[in-house]
Amino acid sequence: MKNAVQTLIFAAVLGMASSTLLVTASLFTAPYQKANQKAEEIRNYLAALDAPVPENASAADLIAIFDRTIRQVERNGLECFEYRPDGADAPQAVAVAFAGPGVWGPIEGVMALEPDMETIRGIRFFKQEETPGLGSEISADFFLNRFKAKQIISSDGTPGFRVRKPGEAKGSNEVDGITAATMTSDRVGKMLDTLAKRIRED
Repeated sequence: MKNAVQTLIFAAVLGMASSTLLVTASLFTAPYQKANQKAEEIRNYLAALDAPVPENASAADLIAIFDRTIRQVERNGLECFEYRPDGADAPQAVAVAFAGPGVWGPIEGVMALEPDMETIRGIRFFKQEETPGLGSEISADFFLNRFKAKQIISSDGTPGFRVRKPGEAKGSNEVDGITAATMTSDRVGKMLDTLAKRIRED
């Protein structure tokens, strides 16, 4: 009986000590985790804008590049990020964030447009929990590259964007979705369609 009580006390003390260590470690590393998440988000903004970034850029380097070349403005009620390298008088590109529900969790990303605010320069997804090997392929280069030079208006000037079934994209404001990831493709399409219409609001 005595040994059983001692074992229980030891287990309780050990559990409390482990919990304390985990909480302390979490609190200590939280600022670093937050900084790394912010740096990864910035990396995606810069990639969508096609801004030059050193291959081994640190989190501090990325933040410095962002602060030096990006100006935050509001357009039509949207928070926009104008890319002005080397002190350019006019923006060389404009990035706009978007977000919405995916199949298994939220999807967040950024669309960068040329100065005409119609032509896509790049798209990146910096948060997603889609099915590995299927919906998660929205972050793969082969899918991201489909958006380059596409338009967020149709040939008749109507704002909007479509992610079609694989092989069905025909228009200047359409791309093929991902094979076997119909639900993810549809949800991404809805997000980008909504964003395109908001950007082109008069």
